[in-house]
Amino acid sequence: MTVPAVNQDLATDEGLRARRGAASRPSDVRLQSRSSELGDFLRSRRDRLTPEAAGVISYGRRRVPGLRREELAQLAGVSITYLTRLEQGQSRNASDAVLAGLARALRLDDDERAHLHALAHAEPTLRSRPVRPETPRPGAVQLVRAIAEGPTLLLGRFNDVLAWNPLAHGLVAGHLDPDAPADRGARPNLIRMLFLDPHTRALYRDWESEAALAVASLRYVAAEFPDDVRIAHLVGEISTDSPDFARMWARHSVRLCTSGTKLLHHPSVGDLDLDYEVLHLPQGDGQRLLTFTAPRGSASEAGLRLLHAA
Repeated sequence: MTVPAVNQDLATDEGLRARRGAASRPSDVRLQSRSSELGDFLRSRRDRLTPEAAGVISYGRRRVPGLRREELAQLAGVSITYLTRLEQGQSRNASDAVLAGLARALRLDDDERAHLHALAHAEPTLRSRPVRPETPRPGAVQLVRAIAEGPTLLLGRFNDVLAWNPLAHGLVAGHLDPDAPADRGARPNLIRMLFLDPHTRALYRDWESEAALAVASLRYVAAEFPDDVRIAHLVGEISTDSPDFARMWARHSVRLCTSGTKLLHHPSVGDLDLDYEVLHLPQGDGQRLLTFTAPRGSASEAGLRLLHAA
């Protein structure tokens, strides 16, 4: 696979067909500029929003499922010429006022608004330059190992596993070598495993929802680190091997995952409903702790105790 250049993002031919409503099939990978990524995101949100939801009175037969470009321009208070340039990737550095108008008109939620600003102002920064394998901080690794009662992982910005405690290893990847995170060249990656590893896919009782959330989270994080070429490699690899990933990536959904519940079916202890929390480390380099807990006295807590004793 061709190595993509820094400050570029990746889409698949399959993804382009999916956005046009055509039959999906994994195909060759091609690169898009950051401004083109912004245009794709705007078009995907415009296609999603119905005239009724936007408060637009529609006349005659419509050829598009969502808003027409001129309708969005009017709602956002921008010229159709400027909106066309944004959607075609011909204009960069849109003002905050323009972005606010577009976000309001498109009914974007908080995560989508943050993603829109990240795409529109994707300038190189110190925190977005590293392209080498990430190095976990020793103190963070010690913290993970010191937590004995709950499954805990240290993740890199794009979900590489940098460290895990024994309970986390047994929970999410008991079929892998416990020392796998120490291999900088072949660390487990939770996104790759979710789509390409049958053991991981079988772990989730609602795989489709879990996978969609993981892809939306990856898109959100990718916009935060626009100069890290590893995201292009990761997306290209998984898109080529997984039509499901290519389909979900083409939706341009974004979500900042901080907490929630995961519904698992562990091969040794059965069903587990585990609450998770994502704790971002203060250095702002994308590394974070992922912790799992179960309500006290619940069947899931008993399941974790069984897993801990195994």
